[in-house]
Amino acid sequence: MKENILHVKNMVCDRCLMSVENTLREQNLNYITINLGRVELENQLSPSQFQDLKDALATNGFEIVSKRTNKIITEIKSLVIKMVYNHKDFQNKKLSEVLSEELNYDYSHLTSLFSKEEGQSIQSFQNKIKVERIKELLEYDELNISEIAYKMDFGSAAYLSTFFKKETGLNPSQYKTRLFDRKPLDDI
Repeated sequence: MKENILHVKNMVCDRCLMSVENTLREQNLNYITINLGRVELENQLSPSQFQDLKDALATNGFEIVSKRTNKIITEIKSLVIKMVYNHKDFQNKKLSEVLSEELNYDYSHLTSLFSKEEGQSIQSFQNKIKVERIKELLEYDELNISEIAYKMDFGSAAYLSTFFKKETGLNPSQYKTRLFDRKPLDDI
C-alpha cells in the first residue's frame, strides 16, 4: 500500500465525503482523490499531521484504519455500499467479480477474511445494506414497490417483497405503516 493512501472507516455516503474533504481543507492537506473509505493524499503525512488529521476526523465519527486486514474490510464495505447505491455503475457485474477486480484478491480470500473479522458473510452484509436502501426509498414515498424493485435491480416487485420480508419479517407495505427503524450504514 502507498503511504499517501489513507483508509477511513465509517465513510458511507456523499455527506461523509464532503465532511472528510472539509476536514482535509481545514488541515491544509492536499488530496488527489476521495472515495468512500479511501483518501489519496498528494504527499505523505508527517507524524504530527497524521495525528492532527486522525483527531479531526474522529470528532466527526471517522477513524483512520491502519491494520492491513481492517483496510481490506473497509474497502469491501465501501464497495458493497457503492454497488447497492450506484449499481448501474458496475454494469451488472457480480459482487464477487467486482470485489476481486477492485481489491486484487481472490474472492474466497476476501469472504473468509470478512466473515472472520465481521462475524457475517459479505453477502449478508450486502443484504443488510440493500434492506436499508429499500427502507430509505419506501420512506421517501416517491416510488412504488415496482419502481423500487426496478431501481434496485430486483426482477420484480414480488421478488423484492419476498427478499424484504425474509430480511425484516415485514413486507414493504407493512413496513411503511409502522414506525421507521432504519440503521445508520456504519452500524451494520
